Amino acid sequence: MNTIDISAALKANPYPGRGILIGRSKDGSKAVCAYFIMGRSENSRNRIFVEDGQGIRTEAFDPAKLEDPSLIIYSPVRVRKDDTIVTNGDQTDTVYELMEKGQTFTEALSTREFEPDAPNYTPRISGIMHIANGEYSFEMSILKSCEGNHDCCNRYTYSYDKPRPGDGRFIHTYMGDGNPLPSFEGEPEKTMIDEDIDEFTNTLWTSLNEDNKVSLFVRYIDIASGEYETRIMNKNH
Repeated sequence: MNTIDISAALKANPYPGRGILIGRSKDGSKAVCAYFIMGRSENSRNRIFVEDGQGIRTEAFDPAKLEDPSLIIYSPVRVRKDDTIVTNGDQTDTVYELMEKGQTFTEALSTREFEPDAPNYTPRISGIMHIANGEYSFEMSILKSCEGNHDCCNRYTYSYDKPRPGDGRFIHTYMGDGNPLPSFEGEPEKTMIDEDIDEFTNTLWTSLNEDNKVSLFVRYIDIASGEYETRIMNKNH
């Protein structure tokens, strides 16, 4: 698989929608995840990320302008024991709650499908990082309509055991702008992850389309200790 330059890929795509990037820092010591949101409508752009315990949630920047909260207000990141869950919707809660009941990441997501936002039928993208006893692995998932046919849900899960230093995988909701918006195709794209959290955060944030970007979350977790650093960027502030 070819390795993409994440900065060039983001600059070339004015509307990747929402994106999840998971992998390992170049020095091998950190598990890394990033999640960003973009928006074309005023309602979608009227958001910020705020910390919520060990995770984050979306919040209306101007509550007076909030219209339909159903698909834009949710918890993108939650931490459950040794697992960090990151998704582009309220399936974060589904994964958390069903794993508490003994189900796996994949089993939990089998209860969900793409978003009901015709005609786009936005894919639900999800990831989970498992860090315990100095070992690290992660999974990613996409639930999408079958080429726009809402009667069929295609489900894909990708597992990455002991990722190599510097390796990352990137999945996003849309291939680009359009009407309807074209869903992501193929398996998560391979990219590289910087050693430094601030450099990586800056690379991602400055590469996202200035008009459409809304918020960015980045977390580096020390694989040996479990301690983490978080960066949050909000266009509205």
